[in-house]
Amino acid sequence: MSRFERLQKDLSPIICILIMALDIVAGILAIKAEKAEHKVKHGRMWIFECRSPSQDSYKKGLAASILLIMGHAIVNVIGGCTYIRSKKDLQEATANKKLAVIFLILAWIILAVAFSFLVIGTLANTKSKKSCTMPHTHFLTIGGILCFFHGLLSVAYYVSASAEARDETRRNEKKHHPQTSTA
Repeated sequence: MSRFERLQKDLSPIICILIMALDIVAGILAIKAEKAEHKVKHGRMWIFECRSPSQDSYKKGLAASILLIMGHAIVNVIGGCTYIRSKKDLQEATANKKLAVIFLILAWIILAVAFSFLVIGTLANTKSKKSCTMPHTHFLTIGGILCFFHGLLSVAYYVSASAEARDETRRNEKKHHPQTSTA
């Protein structure tokens, strides 16, 4: 086992904890942003909701969005690029590689949806004066809950991508250094 592989193996639990921590904090901040949004003055006029923007909600929503993106960037940089190019690659791929690709795709989908919800909820609080619009109900809370799912999928991707990388290294070593038997 090379020094890099040993270092990666030793740091894997720390990386998983870091990824989960970023997504958990992002989720909590988004939910707290929703609560801060509900503390400002609200009024209803037919189907429209009139309210003042919440600066606290804006800051927390923005921080949640940034943390979500940071967690996703870290897992993609450290986890590497796992892909399957053809049907033949799919048939020859190991279970770890298939899982890594599935978790990566799901993490990207959840990122897109969660980030969209967080941005919509955050932008509702950027105006400097009271506004009357269609109600933006629970965008920040839904985005926050999706942050938790993103953390789980990201860790699952990292673990399966790391396992696939170790398996690939072992397969390459066997190809380049075949064991000779003395029988």
